[in-house]
Amino acid sequence: MNRTKVAVAAIVFLAVAAAAVAQEPAPAGGGEGEIKVTAKKYQFDPNVITVKKGDHVKLVITALDRDHGFKLEAFNIDQKLKKGDPATIEFTADKAGTFPFRCSDFCGMGHRKMKGKLVVQEQ
Repeated sequence: MNRTKVAVAAIVFLAVAAAAVAQEPAPAGGGEGEIKVTAKKYQFDPNVITVKKGDHVKLVITALDRDHGFKLEAFNIDQKLKKGDPATIEFTADKAGTFPFRCSDFCGMGHRKMKGKLVVQEQ
């Protein structure tokens, strides 16, 4: 009976640990391929995109609920995002740092909260 309790406790612990890891927002990026981003009611997902300095960045952003915008001033990007139509944005991450991005098309009362950041790491 003790082994059963230990086994059940171990299973519960692993399930809780797996759920906690699954809920943590993981930085997106890595320099290879495209980075898929969604825009919907006051949030970008992921809202932190991490790449390396010198990477060619290809973002494919889809607005799910209505038109939005994507503005990344540090790289002179201001793209309209039409609902349901993936927009591809490409640029070279030629400077290191943390750069904010935001929705540039008014989308409702929470519009000002719709933002994220691009983290460009030194190689």
